[in-house]
Amino acid sequence: MKSNKLALAVISAAALCLSACNDNAGKNNQQAATRSHAEHAAKTPGQYFKPEQVTTQGSVTVEGNRVDYTAVAGTLVVHPKGWDDVPGATQSEQAPAQPGAGSEESGKPQGNPTAEASMFYVAYFKKGAAPSTRPITFLYNGGPGSATIWLHMGAFGPRRIRTSDDTHTPPAPYDLVNNDYSLLDASDLVFIDAPGTGFSRIAGKEKDKAFYGVDQDAHAFAEFITEFLSKYNRWNSPKFLFGESYGTTRSALLANLLTTEYDTDLNGVILLSQILNFDLSVDGAQRNPGVDLPYALALPTYAATAWYHHKVAGAPADLEAFLKQAEQFSMTEYLPALEAGAALDPGRRQQVIAKLAQYTGLSPDYLNKANMRVNGGEFEKNLLGDSDETTGRLDTRFAGPTLDPLSEGAEYDPQAAAISSAYVSAFNTYVRQSLKYGMDKTYKPSNNVFRSWDRKHQQPHSQFSIEQTPNVMPDLANAMKYDPNLKVLLNAGYYDLATPFFEGIYEMQHLPMPQKLQANISFRFYQSGHMVYAHEPALKALHDNTAEFIRANSGGSPAASSGAGSAPAAPGQ
Repeated sequence: MKSNKLALAVISAAALCLSACNDNAGKNNQQAATRSHAEHAAKTPGQYFKPEQVTTQGSVTVEGNRVDYTAVAGTLVVHPKGWDDVPGATQSEQAPAQPGAGSEESGKPQGNPTAEASMFYVAYFKKGAAPSTRPITFLYNGGPGSATIWLHMGAFGPRRIRTSDDTHTPPAPYDLVNNDYSLLDASDLVFIDAPGTGFSRIAGKEKDKAFYGVDQDAHAFAEFITEFLSKYNRWNSPKFLFGESYGTTRSALLANLLTTEYDTDLNGVILLSQILNFDLSVDGAQRNPGVDLPYALALPTYAATAWYHHKVAGAPADLEAFLKQAEQFSMTEYLPALEAGAALDPGRRQQVIAKLAQYTGLSPDYLNKANMRVNGGEFEKNLLGDSDETTGRLDTRFAGPTLDPLSEGAEYDPQAAAISSAYVSAFNTYVRQSLKYGMDKTYKPSNNVFRSWDRKHQQPHSQFSIEQTPNVMPDLANAMKYDPNLKVLLNAGYYDLATPFFEGIYEMQHLPMPQKLQANISFRFYQSGHMVYAHEPALKALHDNTAEFIRANSGGSPAASSGAGSAPAAPGQ
């Protein structure tokens, strides 16, 4: 999920502002400006940042049609839950607390009233479009701890970095081209960097606790979105969320927050490479014995990967038909065998192992030793074991040299190694040369937030936050019940082992909501990986499907927004 692969041991000038205020005397203009900022902060406790924006003009040709746009690169300042814009105000002086958020009797502010986040964004507005009818889409990657260069430079921004399809991209100079599949033909776009990533920065007492957590992160994004709608007069625009990977987790939380707490209905939620319930992840599934469902949900991705690398004997030419067989075997034979545990009949065990070997390309001997349970890293390491190569995790079409032949599982992701330098170099060039932003700043593609990440989440209608593996299925379901018009589009790649496509289907089909709301969910599948857009034919299909979804759900009439869902029984593209 692109959170750890590019952590940088550098801090930007903006993040150094507070320490510079305390430690430096005025020897030049920069130090004088820092002193002035410190004096302002002293007068207004808890204020560390101020909004910025730089405006440029550009154009992009999308599938043959030119779109002229205005681009704004800048920051908005947001605060954690419980913050009040009256300096020093106590909880008793603020609005009533939300359930479980704090105590009015304590006389103390909720959350962290002195922390701030300066959240970086790049917004693209089509010239000549009426804001009241022009859709606007908020996009973000995941991690958590990833900036949004991936969706920006790989999927929907006006410029796209061209990388090798399933092999390591050669080093610079890289090829930055017009993006024929930018989403600007269908919607205005706002790419957002999470607090502490990209050019976004956090400051204040216990700032990590204020922004690094399941609920804290969602609150910051909700604050950003509503502030953005006010700043740019977009409250009456059709509104969409687009999240990738952990961004889908964030979208489920945001959909519920915006709908129920901010009275802001959404026209649609677009999910790419979904994970809502982390208990279903096959990564590290061995650490949760007795829960066998993750292995079954990952099996179709194992089958797709084995098929792609020619490890399936007598494999059919039709991948989709092969995957339907794998799904059927996974849920009707494989999962019951796993759930039987030690009570499984030995003869039946050998039958299941034989079929499992046919679908996965792994040897029956290895599967027997693994007790029929192979996690993601083990599969990546062992599928191509004879060639001393490891397959990718984000995109299993990729393969790279095995770092340690004696390891049990993969020690790196060949796709991340293959394309990350191109994306980072392209964005650092583009943001400064084309958007005219960040000349004196450092861009953080990722931030290792896992040590600080607060996993506690207060699910809808719960009075308490519970520390557990995140599960935000109830949040998305609650948003869809609260607003029965809300439409959802799930996009998934067959070769994604970070968030397997069958896991996404399972989550959607088990949302705790009335059956009739399942008609509001659409499914689209691609012969690509986690970053679907890294494969150009899949990028075109992703653009066309997303644009169609936005257009279908941006009109005011019921006829224009009804009938969203194609069932997942027959995966396409």
